[in-house]
Amino acid sequence: MSEEHPRSGTGGFAEVQAVIEPVEGWLTAAQARRLWEAARGLAPGAQVVEIGSFHGRSTIVLAHGAPLPRPVVAIDPHLGSDRGPQEIGAAAHLGVLDSQAFDANLRRAGMTNRVRHLRRRSQEALGDIDGTIDLLFIDGAHRYGPARSDLEHWGARVAPGASMFVHDAFSSIGVTLALLRSVIGRPEWVYRGRTGSLAEYHRQPSPIRPRLGSTARQLGELPYFLRNVAVKALLLMRLRPVARLLGFRDGPWPY
Repeated sequence: MSEEHPRSGTGGFAEVQAVIEPVEGWLTAAQARRLWEAARGLAPGAQVVEIGSFHGRSTIVLAHGAPLPRPVVAIDPHLGSDRGPQEIGAAAHLGVLDSQAFDANLRRAGMTNRVRHLRRRSQEALGDIDGTIDLLFIDGAHRYGPARSDLEHWGARVAPGASMFVHDAFSSIGVTLALLRSVIGRPEWVYRGRTGSLAEYHRQPSPIRPRLGSTARQLGELPYFLRNVAVKALLLMRLRPVARLLGFRDGPWPY
């Protein structure tokens, strides 16, 4: 990582954390740092794409860390759907409020000119971006179908040697099943570990055969996944004290 690369932000992560503190979202401080450090490691002109922006928490992190001059591409239709736990159906009025909050948060962070917002569904936006992607962050719809589509179609756009980050990996049933179907065991993807539910994958420059160690590490995350599913079930049954016995502490959902 070269500190000579021109950046959109000049401070360290503490500055970024202070900016995103009031922004609603499910990206933890540790996950934000991991994304920020990955963006900081990119060369000038790198292409950064995120799928699923909500109110801009992760968008600000990526834009703050990514090198100039190319803006971060944020893809979110803001339909008021897939907003969080048990909020799947579209609600136009919520979509309007989410879009307004997204714009306001970018302005407050001074990142408006560092972000290109595509207010479209992720699969509708595939033709709006040219070339390969140097850092891809996926946090879109968590249902199996949309998650698998994002992993397969957008994942195919990741440049050899570049990284893909997936939020709610081994935490959401739909996302985990999509990973099992489309990523785990594939020779082009090497698992780099996770921070909470944020998993990192590295695209091999020359995929020859599946990396057995990478596959084993991912399958080793299944107990963590089962724990998260159990916690979600307990929270739905309003048994938060029992969920705490499984290590759950704060928030509406494990992420």
